[in-house]
Amino acid sequence: MEPLNPRIRLLWIAQAVLGAIALGVLLVAIGRQLYDLPTAVPVGVAALALLLGVLYAVRRYQRWGFELEDDALYLERGVVTFVETAVPFVRVQHVDTQFGPIERALGLSSVVVYTAGSRNADVRVPGLTPGRARELQDTLRDLAVESEGDDAV
Repeated sequence: MEPLNPRIRLLWIAQAVLGAIALGVLLVAIGRQLYDLPTAVPVGVAALALLLGVLYAVRRYQRWGFELEDDALYLERGVVTFVETAVPFVRVQHVDTQFGPIERALGLSSVVVYTAGSRNADVRVPGLTPGRARELQDTLRDLAVESEGDDAV
């Protein structure tokens, strides 16, 4: 399995930090308005949320991988619930490369694979360098075109 770029951990850790800060601010406001809580209680809860969020982000990175096989794109991911996904090339409708402002700042991109079907009709591979994302996008597109005549079942 090919791992993601290590910089994706920074994005996931930043999300955990922002979530913990938001939780802390919310708990301080609630504590002051509804209850007479000492500030240490919401700060402690926010600190615990921060610790768990950072640990989750690190573990999430360790458990994320993808691989191109002869017939499909395989993904493995998950911390609490481990998910293995196979995306047959014959089911691929189109492939996008996406990157938001934070991803761009970290030099990262994501590849989104849209598939035929109604449930979970897209699969995202985050944490790729822009060059690797374009390479994966081109490869997936070429493999999807090659498999057009094949049966998806």
